Amino acid sequence: MGGSSRASCRSSEKGLFLEGNLVEEGGGFVSCRSPIFEKPFNLSKYSGLIIDVEGEGRTLKFAIACDKKPLSLANLLKGDIRWVASIPTNKKGVSRIKVPFKNLEPARRAMPVRLPLRFDPTCVNRFQLLYSKFGQPGKINSGFYPGPIKISINSISAYL
Repeated sequence: MGGSSRASCRSSEKGLFLEGNLVEEGGGFVSCRSPIFEKPFNLSKYSGLIIDVEGEGRTLKFAIACDKKPLSLANLLKGDIRWVASIPTNKKGVSRIKVPFKNLEPARRAMPVRLPLRFDPTCVNRFQLLYSKFGQPGKINSGFYPGPIKISINSISAYL
């Protein structure tokens, strides 16, 4: 978590819950990551993901990490690259968000990676949900507000 923000993740039959308190000063983010998948997912036959989320009207970020291939340009960079999309949510109820792979942007620590990189759907090895004062890489999240937070991801699925 960023600065003095505190949050925890837990799973249940309904989905994944991220709950806590977000403090803007000194970082201003909360996050929940999946474990690194033992065998990366090959999602190359799909166009993107559909995320069903209850997000309190906040604009969240969904990030995907890929297993680095030994000769890839991404492997030469220090720190992990995440492929990021902003996901705006409704104030109440479930928001169904389509995240096309072609719209994912490479980022490292909330900053854009300005290299000729393309998302490779054959090596997906981690998912991450973030809520931060930063939106798309390098930009401020206009839907950010600090305080108590409770987010639920009900499902993640791939679409053709």
